[in-house]
Amino acid sequence: MGKLRALQPNLAKLAPRISYLPGDDKARDRQRRATQPWRAWYKTPRWEKLRQAMFLRDNYVCQRSGELCTGKAPAPNSPVANHKTPHRGNPALFWDINNLETVSKRVHDSEIQREEQSIPRGHWD
Repeated sequence: MGKLRALQPNLAKLAPRISYLPGDDKARDRQRRATQPWRAWYKTPRWEKLRQAMFLRDNYVCQRSGELCTGKAPAPNSPVANHKTPHRGNPALFWDINNLETVSKRVHDSEIQREEQSIPRGHWD
């Protein structure tokens, strides 16, 4: 019997289909920061001031459900600043207080996410 020779792989190495593993939030955040630099706007004092002004304007009431948003994140009744028209990096839409509404985390993480995912991305670009 002869020696077995190593067989060359028949398939080229495939590029990963996702850049992070599900549940790996740190890797997901790194990937988002690299591809969406506008996400850094959420960490600025200017954003926090705008967000607080909007919560006061809306009296901490969810503009979709009418519930009082008195919880502390990540509670379902904690207040979230929602862009009515998704900004997708457009500074005019991001910083416009008239494009912001107070919503509960529950509403933001369910109804609003479904709405945004149902609209083709090119619609906002």
